Amino acid sequence: MSTENIYAGWKPEVVKQFKSWQMRTIVVSMIGYAIYYFVRKNFSIAMPGLTAQYGISNTSFGIVIGVGSLIYGLSRFVNGFIVDRFSARVIMAVGLLLCAASNFMFGFGVNISSWITGVDSGPDFINMLIMLMAVTIVLNQYFQGVGYPPCARLLPSWIHPSQLATKMSIWNTSHSIGAAAAVVVCGYIMGTMGRDLSGNPEIIQTIAANLNLDPSDSEHMKTILSYASHWDAWKWCFWLPACLAVCGALWLYVGLRDDPRSVGLPELPGTHTGKSDAKGGKTPSRGKFLKAMVWTNRWIWTLCIANIFVYVMRMGILDWGPKFLTEARNMSIEDAAWSVGAFEIFAIIGTIFAGWATDHIFHGKAHRMCFVCMALAVVFMGIFIMFPGLPIIVSTLFLAMAGFFIYGPQALIGIASANHATKEASATANGLAGIFGYFGSFVSAIGIGIVADRWGWNMVFYIIIAVGILGALTFISMWMAPRDGYARSNRFYEEQEAIDGLHEGESHESK
Repeated sequence: MSTENIYAGWKPEVVKQFKSWQMRTIVVSMIGYAIYYFVRKNFSIAMPGLTAQYGISNTSFGIVIGVGSLIYGLSRFVNGFIVDRFSARVIMAVGLLLCAASNFMFGFGVNISSWITGVDSGPDFINMLIMLMAVTIVLNQYFQGVGYPPCARLLPSWIHPSQLATKMSIWNTSHSIGAAAAVVVCGYIMGTMGRDLSGNPEIIQTIAANLNLDPSDSEHMKTILSYASHWDAWKWCFWLPACLAVCGALWLYVGLRDDPRSVGLPELPGTHTGKSDAKGGKTPSRGKFLKAMVWTNRWIWTLCIANIFVYVMRMGILDWGPKFLTEARNMSIEDAAWSVGAFEIFAIIGTIFAGWATDHIFHGKAHRMCFVCMALAVVFMGIFIMFPGLPIIVSTLFLAMAGFFIYGPQALIGIASANHATKEASATANGLAGIFGYFGSFVSAIGIGIVADRWGWNMVFYIIIAVGILGALTFISMWMAPRDGYARSNRFYEEQEAIDGLHEGESHESK
């Protein structure tokens, strides 16, 4: 649908004002969601510093990260209900403010542990620090789950279904941008801030013991001194992003509005749900609407199941790619890092392309583009695993092309869920799809490790390819599905009005 057809019958000044608010909503929410990642991805950069100073093990970190991932998925599900009932901009701003609070708390975790235990070292202190770390990270992951559901509700209110895939796929790059920026900034913090205690023999011995390094080895000593020269720098990886998050919360509250009607503008044609047509202001309960548009909507459930396969495939490559490349392909860590980096760069481009193709080739039917993406991701992964002797640059290109296509469905499932549930239930539908996706991520994290240890890395990628085929088959089962659920929503309200009218007639007859 062309822009002119979307705004047909609107006055030019209204169209201009609407487009201005639409762009404002996209930009403000995109920056705000990127800031969410500043207070989420900072933990991975701080972990080496925490290990160097306090000897916290990878096992402890792994448990915290695994539990946090499940909490994040649960939070997106729970907060989908909340966002569909209350102000999206307020909830998104408050969520970022709470993320800032949990990050401040993490930065002061050493002080709190010392205050509780009465010591600043030893097993009791370390155990208390790990417990506080776990609590704050889990809380932060729950608050992080408040970030996406408001956007899943806001954007469909301001963007027509025929343009949603293109514009929301561009918006969806915000998490990659935010994560990349967080890594760069926190990496700079770890290398420039903190106290220089490199002249303290006790500190040198502590770091050497925690990292299991030999101070007599020149390379090991270089690593030890790098941590000793920036003692406590990890704290600033939490404090500075937390300050940015406070500013981001204010930015979201001031910059966003929930829907066009809140600023005196008409709702977009083609996004009318029928809710406002109820006679006498009587509307069915929220539960009935969600039952019709989400809980008994087979297209929503199909997208949820597909999301499991997408996340297993995506996270399998993203989380385990470097280890596979170094152990099975004998790549150097530098080459492996560049390969996975290329995967991410191609993924951003692929996300935008998938959104454009959905609107311009498949006329907004995101599930059709998802099938194409999954099928091509399987093809490129198959070439990658079947030809191990290819030059590194060629092998990297095939892996990157797999990333180009696998990230498309990851973004488009959210867009398709929003369209099929309509703007009135988009956050709930996305929350449901999210918890299925993060279940897939959890399965990927646990399952791939077991398979790699027992049957080798090739079997891992054969399974990933099989999962991709299952995902493609799931999407093709939706081939004849409509673009959105607005016709379904209008039928729901018409049927409910007819039922209410019948009940009123029976009531009058009984009198």
